[in-house]
Amino acid sequence: MSEFLVDADTLANARFATSELTETVSALKLLLRPVEPWFRAWKDTHRPAFEARLAAEPVWAALLESAFGRSWTADFLTSLPLDPDAKLADELDALLRLDDDEIRADLRVVRDPLPAILDSESALAASVADLLTWVWTHTVEPDWPRRRRLLQADIVSRTSRLSEQGWSGVLRGLGPDVQWLGDGRIQVNRWDYPVTDVRGRSLMFIATHTQRVSVSWRLPDRFALTYPVTGIFAGTTALAEPLVDLLGRNRARILTAAIDPISTTALVAATGLSLATISDHLRILTAAGLLERRRSGRSVLYWQSDTGHRVTQIPPEPPQQLA
Repeated sequence: MSEFLVDADTLANARFATSELTETVSALKLLLRPVEPWFRAWKDTHRPAFEARLAAEPVWAALLESAFGRSWTADFLTSLPLDPDAKLADELDALLRLDDDEIRADLRVVRDPLPAILDSESALAASVADLLTWVWTHTVEPDWPRRRRLLQADIVSRTSRLSEQGWSGVLRGLGPDVQWLGDGRIQVNRWDYPVTDVRGRSLMFIATHTQRVSVSWRLPDRFALTYPVTGIFAGTTALAEPLVDLLGRNRARILTAAIDPISTTALVAATGLSLATISDHLRILTAAGLLERRRSGRSVLYWQSDTGHRVTQIPPEPPQQLA
């Protein structure tokens, strides 16, 4: 397994974030690989145009054949944002500064020898940037405001656990291969790579629509875990119709979402309902004894009571797809 070695300062300064580049690379992976049911509708929508572009751009196709391995992604695709509000064009600046030899060196970590076209082609960084810009423009950007709200809602939901469960609780929820090992050690995946010393350096947790946790960095001092949003934030929560009949669809959705502590703001972002509507539903569910509540800083967190948890234990319908 691979580990991050951290210290108290690293964790104290760690932050959660979103990234347009990371979301674009995640979309690229979804277009290339088998996907979970909730991503199928999105992939079916965009895959034909994507395949047509690859057929017209042989350099793009060759780059993709070489950039993604079973346990490694070419480093030039994993650069981290310096600014949490950075746009894709800003995040691509570091990539565009790489020369062809640097791009080829990153690719050879994944695949060697490279396809002949990559050995003879020039301006490879510009080709990668054009590919990523196309994926962003055609498959992510039209839905980015909604996606970003869901990512931020997921971040609020996860960070609310910090005061209750500590870092071990937060890390345990990121993915099946991520966990706090103690003694300043975080298991980050199941691959057999050397320990990465992140002590005294910057650590980020980047939420994205992907299927598994991955490690990324901007050397020498910025590291990140990219993790998948889940549950209500990924569009995967299925509602049992008896629960809908009992509570109504919106209250059933809110109660189901509150399996872990969640803020009013996160529920607004995840459901698209107004703050007034969410507040009214929360008041009724709390009064009925289905939700518990408490204040945490500026937020009020809600979670299923024991009764609420029992009520939600009805076999669900098949997962809904993310359009």
